[in-house]
Amino acid sequence: MASLNNPRQFLIDLYLTAIAAVSADKCLPPYLPEPPAGGRTLVIGAGKGAAAMAKAVEDNYKGDISGLVVTRYGHGVDTKYIEVVEAAHPVPDEAGRMAAMRIMEMVSDLTEKDLVLCLISGGGSALLVLPAKGVTLEQKQSVNRSLLRSGAGISEINCVRKHLSQIKGGRLALACAPARVVTLMISDIPGDDPGMIASGPTLPDPTTCKEALAILDKYRIDVPENIREYLENDEWETPKPGDARFSRNESHVIARAQDALEAAAKMAGTTGIAPYILSDRIEGEARDIALMHAAMARQVAVYDQPFPKPCLIISGGETAVTVHGNGRGGRNTEFLLSFAIAVDALPGIYAIACDTDGIDGSEDNAGALYMPDSLSRAAKAGINARMRLENNDGYGFFSALNDLLVTRPSRTNVNDFRAILIM
Repeated sequence: MASLNNPRQFLIDLYLTAIAAVSADKCLPPYLPEPPAGGRTLVIGAGKGAAAMAKAVEDNYKGDISGLVVTRYGHGVDTKYIEVVEAAHPVPDEAGRMAAMRIMEMVSDLTEKDLVLCLISGGGSALLVLPAKGVTLEQKQSVNRSLLRSGAGISEINCVRKHLSQIKGGRLALACAPARVVTLMISDIPGDDPGMIASGPTLPDPTTCKEALAILDKYRIDVPENIREYLENDEWETPKPGDARFSRNESHVIARAQDALEAAAKMAGTTGIAPYILSDRIEGEARDIALMHAAMARQVAVYDQPFPKPCLIISGGETAVTVHGNGRGGRNTEFLLSFAIAVDALPGIYAIACDTDGIDGSEDNAGALYMPDSLSRAAKAGINARMRLENNDGYGFFSALNDLLVTRPSRTNVNDFRAILIM
């Protein structure tokens, strides 16, 4: 493990420690239920961590199992009894639709003696796609793309997803009835609302069709008339809290952003540096959130306020990017580029921003690193940081500096991880 003499490696080690703390093999086994008496156990699920969760079930469950989970392309693992299907994320594809249809068929003939073990993690909303009646996959893809580029928060996006689906918003659990459903979740939602993780396929839904329509209108997303008519029809509303059909079911959030942040803070403490967790649920425009983090870093560096240096500021959550340019980059490189400009090469400040799933947006990097000389190196290479930010090209900026962090998919997902080291 790197020491503070190597700030770059120290920050990378923090990130890897955070990921390890929320891995399926560590977090899932304590939550496994007992096998049902006289019934069978069917394992289903979706998300970037679904394959790793399925493997953890196979390695630790005491009874016979079968089933199917769907994960993102490149996030699969070898399993013996639970089939793993790979599909597209963040925009759904036909492979995801076919997997969702197969899951619905698998749960269609269960009895009250059977157990459904549902494994859910971030990314499941796109991966488990079954468009609502009269809505095409192409229409869902278009709405999804528009929402992702609009700057909408994840809870807003998932509200819309729930109401344009035959499987989300509790509908999967109803399809499993009368079997008992136990849902284990790795949370990528700020605040860890179980009903929002992967758009809550097995949880009752307090949101409404009218709210979904209001979100589309808020972000000025044009939708076909058939979708508008569908959302205006109360007949297609999702099942609500208090519905007796959920009474035998249970759900557990087995890993959260806070767990990852605390693991990183504990590691930092072993080096003698004081860690401070700012929040596990920061939301908003990535470049704006960066300005707040940069202002705090500068205050510490110049005035030793609100924390004396050396120190480490850690935060999580899920930022958003309103796309105006045509550059490459996810929300974490967007954050870090905005942070770099705001910090303006003040000595002694280092930072990392990565997605805990190992993929920042739709690129091949987990995120990137900022060093005190990042802007000067960019200037020498003829790279204009402000122009890159305006073009949403954080990936291109940090790639040119060899400061992208490229890892393999982590097969877990508790969203953003940010750490700022101030020496």
